[in-house]
Amino acid sequence: MRPEPAVIRVVLAEDGVLLREGLARLLDRFGFETVAVAEDAETLKRAVADHGPDLVITDIRMPPGFSDEGLQAAVQLRHTDPALPVVVLSQYVQHRYAAELLDSGNGRGLGYLLKDRVADVAEFASALRRVAGGATVVDPHVITQLMRRRRDPLAALTSREREVLALIAEGQSNSAIASSLVVSEAAVGKHVGNIFAKLRLPQADDTNRRVLAVLAYLRAEDRQR
Repeated sequence: MRPEPAVIRVVLAEDGVLLREGLARLLDRFGFETVAVAEDAETLKRAVADHGPDLVITDIRMPPGFSDEGLQAAVQLRHTDPALPVVVLSQYVQHRYAAELLDSGNGRGLGYLLKDRVADVAEFASALRRVAGGATVVDPHVITQLMRRRRDPLAALTSREREVLALIAEGQSNSAIASSLVVSEAAVGKHVGNIFAKLRLPQADDTNRRVLAVLAYLRAEDRQR
């Protein structure tokens, strides 16, 4: 655990002005210092670079797209500084980057809390302090949702990798897949290698791994029917 500073300096990212101002006042009430506020992901990243905070608190949906810009920014910030404590505060579980964020920095100094499930402000403030000190605090509902998603072995594959795997399941060779998708055979080989790695298939001959990949594909297809 990293030593907790006497006053925790916070960069707060939230596009909703009422919630942003309310959170800033709440942080002040519990002894935090909000050194900067941000309305979008780019402003958040600049504020972190300028102020070197002890803690980042960010929403997920932020301008301009209101999809996952805040979470993407959090992942980028952790890649730059794996020790930077980050708390994601959102209304929902975003699967695409959540696992990547929680895997960063050995999982330390991270929080993922759901706004609607914060029932006690003192406990919320305590959770923020623990994250700032290097702990990991994740809402149990978030963990449940991520575990459900991770049961799908194909969840980590890109849409192109899924296309390649579907063609492998049809028994097509790499050259035939390349022709079908109008890409180079080298590109197909790279996709196949990524599929093997993401499905965590054991090191073996490629023929056997192609069979194992097809089995994973068929099991996933059966669950969706």
